[in-house]
Amino acid sequence: MRVLVGIKRVIDYAAKIRVKPDGSGVDKANVKMSMNPFCEIAVEEAIRLKEAGVAKEVVAVSMGPQACQDTIRTALAMGADRGIHVATDVDLQPLAVAKLFETLVKKEDPRVVLLGKQAIDDDCNQTGQMLAAFLNWSQGTFASKVTFPSEEQVEVTREVDGGLETVALKLPSVITTDLRLNEPRYATLPNIMKAKKKKIEKVTPEDLGVDVAPQIEVVSVKEPEPRKGGAILESVDELVDKLKNEAGVI
Repeated sequence: MRVLVGIKRVIDYAAKIRVKPDGSGVDKANVKMSMNPFCEIAVEEAIRLKEAGVAKEVVAVSMGPQACQDTIRTALAMGADRGIHVATDVDLQPLAVAKLFETLVKKEDPRVVLLGKQAIDDDCNQTGQMLAAFLNWSQGTFASKVTFPSEEQVEVTREVDGGLETVALKLPSVITTDLRLNEPRYATLPNIMKAKKKKIEKVTPEDLGVDVAPQIEVVSVKEPEPRKGGAILESVDELVDKLKNEAGVI
């Protein structure tokens, strides 16, 4: 079984975010970039499936500028077998990403597509669901546990508001990963060196016949308002007064 894993290059979770002076977006110049944490969990799960003998090949896919190849190399160093880079300088939106994945799935013929449930830059949480709809595949989102009881079925334990929900899905399937699914491994130096020799296929949206023009226009981006200082209150009556007359919540 082949597993296709999507990985996105995002601003590192520990980096300080700066908005461009003109408010047109986030300033990415001279900012540390890394693999989206949810995508990293998806890569780890795919590798574990291969180690368990469930999967035969893990293919890592990233879409974006040339620097995305560094992110693919990270996935290869973790244990993925080969990579595919969809090269474009367009700021891809979830709909375009899902359409590109749809084309790659038809080309690569995987039984499972693993994606992070969302990216930490736009927090859209849309690509996996859109892809499943395009392919007419079963889908398991927010996965905290994934098991394969047979060659034709996968069971996904999902984190929902009320607790945990386990769904049985027929393969092929799209699965999106949540934080508690696993803890990604660190790439060792020998594997980092081996990753340099692994194949990364480079294609473009034009090669795949997909229009990636943005469908949504970002009008403006601004930083959140600074948090106001707190106050120590002397009594419950004072608290109630402030909640009623200042905050207006009661």
